Amino acid sequence: MLPAFGALPALADTLEAALTQTYVNNPTLNAQRALVRATDENVPQALSGYRPRVSITATGGEVSSSTTSKSTATNPATYSTLSGYNSPVSVGATISQTLFNGFQTANRTRQAEAQVLAARENLRSTEQSTLLNAVTAYMNLLRDTAILDLQRRNVEVLQEQLRQTRDRFNVGEVTRTDVAQSESSLAAGRSSVLTAESNYKTSAAVYRQVIGVDPGKLAAASPVDRYSPTSLAAAISTGSAIHPSITAAQFNIDTALQAVKVAEGALYPTVGVQGSFTKNYLSSQSLSTMESYNASVLGTLTVPVYQGGSEYSLIRQAKETLGQRRIEMDTAREQVRQSVVQSWGQLEAAKGNIEATQAQVQSSEIALNGVREEARVGQRTTLDVLNAQQALVNARVSLVSAQRDRVVASYALLSAVGRLSAQVLGLRAPTYNPKVHYEQVRDSWAGVRTPDGR
Repeated sequence: MLPAFGALPALADTLEAALTQTYVNNPTLNAQRALVRATDENVPQALSGYRPRVSITATGGEVSSSTTSKSTATNPATYSTLSGYNSPVSVGATISQTLFNGFQTANRTRQAEAQVLAARENLRSTEQSTLLNAVTAYMNLLRDTAILDLQRRNVEVLQEQLRQTRDRFNVGEVTRTDVAQSESSLAAGRSSVLTAESNYKTSAAVYRQVIGVDPGKLAAASPVDRYSPTSLAAAISTGSAIHPSITAAQFNIDTALQAVKVAEGALYPTVGVQGSFTKNYLSSQSLSTMESYNASVLGTLTVPVYQGGSEYSLIRQAKETLGQRRIEMDTAREQVRQSVVQSWGQLEAAKGNIEATQAQVQSSEIALNGVREEARVGQRTTLDVLNAQQALVNARVSLVSAQRDRVVASYALLSAVGRLSAQVLGLRAPTYNPKVHYEQVRDSWAGVRTPDGR
């Protein structure tokens, strides 16, 4: 279980803090943890097959009885009637214990343990996808905030450009066409601001949904290449060894294998023993009986011969399911390999885009300054200046997007190889350990309260 989150800051202003908030508060992740805890209960349920079953019964009430007897000792025969009321009470207990059931209890226990291990791996997979969603939401909001700021500053520049163009038009230096071009560019810039505001609000809503708090002023984030393998071959090897989808598929195979053995156990004989005792006060059958006592210990041997063929069908069905799980294992391996190769390529492309867009921004700034100087001496038109200004804005937007892609791609590769976790990232949050709950309930014989007191 995770403790309350009240000690953590209210606003997640850094990516690390946002991931910490997500790790503790995300409802999808917490729901998956609850599912793992529910799966833990399969083990004590399976272990119950080793334990005795005890029941106590008690009956009581009021009985009206009338008995007429015929006697042939006399001639003619005589008849006698015995009637009255009784209040019989009966108390008893039964204890039964299975001694052998075709190893079904042992196989069910191993099956339940494999289910628990598979659930833990599915939890790891959910944790990875949730943290990656948090990174994506954080970087999308950071990108859209920067783009909105760029578009607003672009409108300010275009407004100044329009003012200058109108002044020059009033003194006859430019034509009405130049003014119209400036007005058109300003209108397009304002439209871009509205679009950027819409994207920002959408990203903020997704941020609130995934991370669980309203965004503050977000700080820049860095890639996590240091946690990933240094080569594609190493990344594929690591992903094939530790990715949760592959390990979960392995445990699903173990679960299906034990299911086959459980189904085959139905063909074995069953041996059990049952002890019972009953204490009766008065009787509902005889008014003359005052007290009776019965006790027994009986062994039972049941040998199945034929039950309509359903047990054979269940065995065949379990074997086909086992074959399906093995095929799913191959599918999981190929999916992980494809994901690693794709993520590796996206990361390499993102690294290259950073350098390209930085060069683009530098060139666009130089070009805009040159066009403005040339326009002052009449060698460039107003449209040339506006085009250069828009080219610079587009280059800066591309740089912001490339920086976002660079960070997200590094986390995506870490997720693809199966290493995106709170432990690897070193998040300052209490680590959720599913083994704690499992050990608390595994050998529990009784009780309806969960370990957290519910």
